[in-house]
Amino acid sequence: MADLGAPVRVSPLIRFGRWSFLVVGVAYGAYHQNRLAKREVGIREIEAQQKVIRDAKLAQEKKRNQEEEAKAIAALSAPSKK
Repeated sequence: MADLGAPVRVSPLIRFGRWSFLVVGVAYGAYHQNRLAKREVGIREIEAQQKVIRDAKLAQEKKRNQEEEAKAIAALSAPSKK
């Protein structure tokens, strides 16, 4: 392995800057995550309301399709008049 030598002493100003940016980054990440979580809650509430409407429409469509299918089967199974 290569001999790297003694580590270089880093200026206290640079260390303070690094730690400051780290703390600010973590605080910003927490703030941004909180903001996105609130937005997601609102979106989920809207989707829940839309799901009820969508489920009702699907139930109506399914019922209509079943009735049409029953009529088609009845028409096919009826004896033909010749």
